[in-house]
Parts: sequence; structure tokens; C-alpha cells
Amino acid sequence: MELEQNPASAPLPKIPMGPPEGPRRGMNAIFWNEREFRAGWRLLVYLLFFVLLGLAGVFLTIALHLPQITRTSLTASSMLAQESVLLIAALAAAAIMGLLEGRPFGAYGLPPAGAFGARFWQGAAWGIAMIAAIVLLIRAFGGFSFGELALRGRAMWGYAFLWGAVFLCVGFFEEFLFRGYAQFTLATGIGFWPAATALSTTFGAAHLKNGGEGYVGALSVFVIGMFFCLTLRRTGNLWFAAGLHATFDWGETFLFSVPNSGIVAPGHLLNSSFHGPAWLTGGSVGPEGSVMAFAVVGLAAVLFVIIYPAKK
Repeated sequence: MELEQNPASAPLPKIPMGPPEGPRRGMNAIFWNEREFRAGWRLLVYLLFFVLLGLAGVFLTIALHLPQITRTSLTASSMLAQESVLLIAALAAAAIMGLLEGRPFGAYGLPPAGAFGARFWQGAAWGIAMIAAIVLLIRAFGGFSFGELALRGRAMWGYAFLWGAVFLCVGFFEEFLFRGYAQFTLATGIGFWPAATALSTTFGAAHLKNGGEGYVGALSVFVIGMFFCLTLRRTGNLWFAAGLHATFDWGETFLFSVPNSGIVAPGHLLNSSFHGPAWLTGGSVGPEGSVMAFAVVGLAAVLFVIIYPAKK
């Protein structure tokens, strides 16, 4: 089992663009600490690179006439185009920061040595198990019906793989943006769990832009985000969290065909339906807004701590 990593206490390599010589006074103290460029400024520079690269990617998709997400149109193809651009921008911005800081890219949570290895597939299994547990608990209390198959044959397999590709991009993008470079960098300034709390709060708030999302759903996303941070803390990287995130979302959108953070997407497997009070079903938010989601994530956290104990 991989050792737990603590970015905030790990020794920092020397950064080529080091602080000026002498005491940190005046403007120097604003931008530099005793070791390096301050974490907040590094995070701001990273976000600037991310936005610029993301905008360049959007313009490229428009120039290539790739499918675009609009207010009235959301498809698996348009989501794949958008999420691919965002993922590439997030990774490329971190690679640039790694060059400036003198750190290997793997320090930010996705070491190449662990690429799609055991940790990823363990996380993928947890993701399917967690969303299945939430939906089946809602069904046990009379709030969910599977309905009939909405897709068959080639269409079914085609959408299964297409949504799989979409949510691989979503899982890696959201995990790396909120728990990759940002988590590593902010933790060097304020510590791991304060950084995790701040970024998970931002993670939950960001979901409020979805049309059917609500405050209970955003709170659920915050709780899930903190669970993802726990997996990062215990495994030392994001491969487990990325696998879990991808299959959890795939299970919501395609397999169980329910709203995913307020979004109902076309090309789903079942004509399923919710019926009952919003506290049970999650209402327009989907399973993430159900009380069952809080119960399942809480149980998952307890089990995870037992199965993946901290290592000194």
C-alpha cells in the first residue's frame, strides 16, 4: 500500500525563480515567504494559465465545428468536447507551473507510475458501489422505479462507451482542478485539511450553476469532495478518487438514468423515475440531494479509513 503523503509538510525542492536575497520586508513579504513564492500567488498564476488555455481550447473547438453545449442543448458529444478541453487546460497549466517551480508533474496528484493501475480500478469499483447503494436505498423506501430499457443493441453499447469517455474526462478534470495542483499548493500555505475544506466548498458552490441543482445538493457535493480528499490523503494520489468520480457519475447518468447534479442527459439506459418526497429522492438534484447520499458517503468514509489505514 502506498504511503500517505502530506504536501504541507513534505520537503520542498529548490525553485529556480527564488525570492530576493535579504529579509522579507514590504512588497517582498507580500509575494514571498521564507521558502518560495507564496501559495496564494502560485495558485492565482495557475488559474490564470488554466483560463487562458481553456479559452484557447474553446476557440479551437468552435473553429473545428465540434459540438457545443448550449442552454437548450446538452449531449454526450458536446460534453466530451467541453470536458476534454477543460482537462487538457488543467493538466497543461500544472505542467507549466511544474517547470516554473522545479517540481515533477506527479507531485500534483497524478504520478504517471500509477496511471490506471490498481488504485484507479479500486476507486472505480467504489464509485459504482456507492451510487448503486444510494439508488437502491431510495428504491427500498419506495422512491425509485427502474422502468423499461430506453436503449437497445448498438445504441446501448455506443452510449455506454461514449458516456464512459465523458465521465473519465469529468472525473480527471474535476479531481485535478480541485484536488490536484490547487490542493497541493494551497496545502503548503495553510495545511492539508483547511485547503481541502476551502476547495471542497468551492467544489460544491460550483455545482449551483447547474439548472436543477440546489443547496442540499451542493452540500452533498461538498461532503463527497471531502471524502475525495480523504482518499487523496490516505492513498497519496488522485488515481483512486478519479476512478471513483468517473464511475459514480457514469452510474448516475447512464446506468441508473437519473439526474446528475440537476442535469438529465439524453442517451441513458433506462426510462427510470423518482416518486416521493425530495428528502428521499433528491428531487431535481438527483440522488446526490437525497438523505441516502449523506448516509452512504458517511459509511463509505468509515469503511475507507478501516481498509486504507494511515501509514507513518
